[in-house]
Amino acid sequence: MRAFGALMFALAAICFTACGRAPADTANSNVERSAAVSPFASLTDAAAAMAEGDRLFDENNTELAIEAYKRAVEIDPELAEAYFKLGIAYGLLEKEKMQAGGAEILPGEVTKEQDAKKPDSVKMFEKAVASYKKQLAANADNAAAYFNLGRAYNKLNKDEEAEDALERASKLEPKNIEYLTELGAIRIKLAKYREAMAALKKALEIDPDNPEATDLYETAEAGAKRVEFSGPKIDANKAPGANTAANTADANIASNTAAPANKPVERPTPPPPSSRPNQPPPAQPAAPKSKKGDIAPLPQRPKPVN
Repeated sequence: MRAFGALMFALAAICFTACGRAPADTANSNVERSAAVSPFASLTDAAAAMAEGDRLFDENNTELAIEAYKRAVEIDPELAEAYFKLGIAYGLLEKEKMQAGGAEILPGEVTKEQDAKKPDSVKMFEKAVASYKKQLAANADNAAAYFNLGRAYNKLNKDEEAEDALERASKLEPKNIEYLTELGAIRIKLAKYREAMAALKKALEIDPDNPEATDLYETAEAGAKRVEFSGPKIDANKAPGANTAANTADANIASNTAAPANKPVERPTPPPPSSRPNQPPPAQPAAPKSKKGDIAPLPQRPKPVN
């Protein structure tokens, strides 16, 4: 009986302890669950979530703005604008981390090993590119989609692709100052200064007082002048006067190797006579032959001396 009583007492103690801990454990799990839930979970409209994210971002509350933008893509997974703004917001946080001593991974091509460490900003810009491409697949005349696609490519440092997208946007809306200005900026980045000036000139013709277009035009003009001042490299063989210079150089070489004027010219020494003995005398020319029928004259004998 005593053993049975002790066993019942132990079971009661265990039950009491478990019942006492249950409320605390439940409370902790509820706190963790509430922390994992987005503060904007009550929002059911993507546009409202975007507006809330923009407000928080303007107030420099970047982390909460990210939560609002994430809620927007939860509601609409194809919302390219939300991905683009997530890339901007994540980029600011990553820049702060880098300034604090963290490492930076630049956008662009990465290996499989680096892909796991790819910054969130790069991932968001890549998602934005994919979403804008889907929009263009549905409507090839969507100038805004081309414009935003170009901006996303620019953030990924894919400058040639960015220029192509921005050029398409400007062709679809040739009087859009924002499109022309962005096109001029990416061409400056590519060192295409004359092409940049052409796009920015069109923007200034529409709005002569546009400060951004004015500043970019001056930058492009200065870049074009630098290129023209340095000038292209000229082949020395094709340069003007190259033949004259070459002839002058040849003449100088000849004058350096020629004998001085006051020095007598050395004549060549004749070769020594042949050392072979009993060398026969040179052959005498043969007597002229007489014509056919003619009698050759006999040689005259010498007259006797009296």
